[in-house]
Amino acid sequence: MGMNYYKITLIFIFLLAGSSISLCQVEGESKVTSIKLIKPSGTEESGERNVRDTAPPRIKIISPQLDSTSTAHLSASSIYLMGRITDDSGIQSFSINDAIITPDENGFFQHSYSLAEGLNVFKIDLSDNLANSSTNFIYLINDAANPTIATGDEFDYKGDFYGLIIGIDNYIDPDIVDLDHPITDATLLYSTLVGNYMFEPENITLLKDPTRADVIRNLDILSYKLTPNDNLLIFYAGHGYWDEEKETGYWFPSDAEQFSSVNWIRNSTIQDFVDDINTRHTLLISDACFAGSIFKTRGAFQDASIAVNKLYSLSSRKAMTSGTFLEEVPDRSVFIEYFLKRLLDNEKKYISSGELYNSFREAVLNNSPNIPQYGVIQDTGDEGGEFIFIKR
Repeated sequence: MGMNYYKITLIFIFLLAGSSISLCQVEGESKVTSIKLIKPSGTEESGERNVRDTAPPRIKIISPQLDSTSTAHLSASSIYLMGRITDDSGIQSFSINDAIITPDENGFFQHSYSLAEGLNVFKIDLSDNLANSSTNFIYLINDAANPTIATGDEFDYKGDFYGLIIGIDNYIDPDIVDLDHPITDATLLYSTLVGNYMFEPENITLLKDPTRADVIRNLDILSYKLTPNDNLLIFYAGHGYWDEEKETGYWFPSDAEQFSSVNWIRNSTIQDFVDDINTRHTLLISDACFAGSIFKTRGAFQDASIAVNKLYSLSSRKAMTSGTFLEEVPDRSVFIEYFLKRLLDNEKKYISSGELYNSFREAVLNNSPNIPQYGVIQDTGDEGGEFIFIKR
């Protein structure tokens, strides 16, 4: 019998601490080619031991703001319940008061509910793909019978609050690095504005990974739709670029190409739209590299002590940016973190954009290498007023 034709298959099975190890040898070879650990549950793992996820999904309520007992006091006939759920293994089911809720791809959800006077209880059931589950309760106390008495600082305003919220994580051009956080930041801002301030969902557009055409189209729609009594907030989070030779800044939409500027959006284009959209107040917030290039000159800080009525009565065209025109900013933004925190923590009925900026500027300076900016967008019709955030 010729030795060259021997085919040997050896399989050794050992029971070690409740697990089995299989050493599999390929026919005609004399070395082990694979080692697999088979856990008692029947699942296999190769290499390092995996730790089973035993935690239920996590939920964070963005609006309304709850105290440590999961309670909020309100004076409203209806609310937008907004939040985010996360889980390492994925969400299997999610319901509020036994009604199925479908979150978006990043785990955010929002739903409108009518409130009765007094106590309103919301039961939230969550389970993940590994059958870990939890039930949570939140308590909303509607004090509609005792509404807040207006103070001398109240003012009558006309018009609506609009928003164009842009977040770009993914770029078509493989030469442009994708980002992880802009869409999450944009969604958090959207939820904060709708849930806590006088922005109605139908008046805010949230663009996720838009192309240049998407951005321009939505700005164009706003230029025809808004009136001189309306207020507009534009937010951009994504890549930015400063061309030193041309002294021009750009936003990068999702279809931007590294070696062609055909789909880049010039700062001057944004400035033209800010000028053309005939609002009472327009506030541009840019969280991108070289975002400060939107300013033609360094903007002077507004005195936050000026009466809200005065600030609102004068038109404004201002911008708030995460850095100067020379600075790059990280993917995980300290600027937007503190901006959102101040919006959520704010207890004032009215807060101007200048006062809001001054409330977190130092925190950004102390916790990042960037220098946030706030000032006038030159040559767009600013008269010295301020965008006013009005709480629900």
